[in-house]
Amino acid sequence: MSHKHENLIQAIFRDPISANIHWREVESLLRHLDAAIEELSGARLRVKLNGYEDVLHRPHHSNTLGRQDVKNLREFLGRARVTPSLYEAMKDKAKGR
Repeated sequence: MSHKHENLIQAIFRDPISANIHWREVESLLRHLDAAIEELSGARLRVKLNGYEDVLHRPHHSNTLGRQDVKNLREFLGRARVTPSLYEAMKDKAKGR
């Protein structure tokens, strides 16, 4: 995973919740994690990752996610076992540490 994706995961889980997370970066992260993304009606997307499924919403009038959207994304990623600490463990395992 690139440093860009690693930094994004950290930003998603940082408190207070950031209001400066861009949707295109989130989509890039999800695709990098091999999430299955299905377009639904309107701004909705069905996302399946590591056996977990949720419906996420693209921002309507902006390129950045609102705080509630970041909170929903954080909860989904947590259930799918994509958190900063789990990512670090996965990265170390891939390097053979």
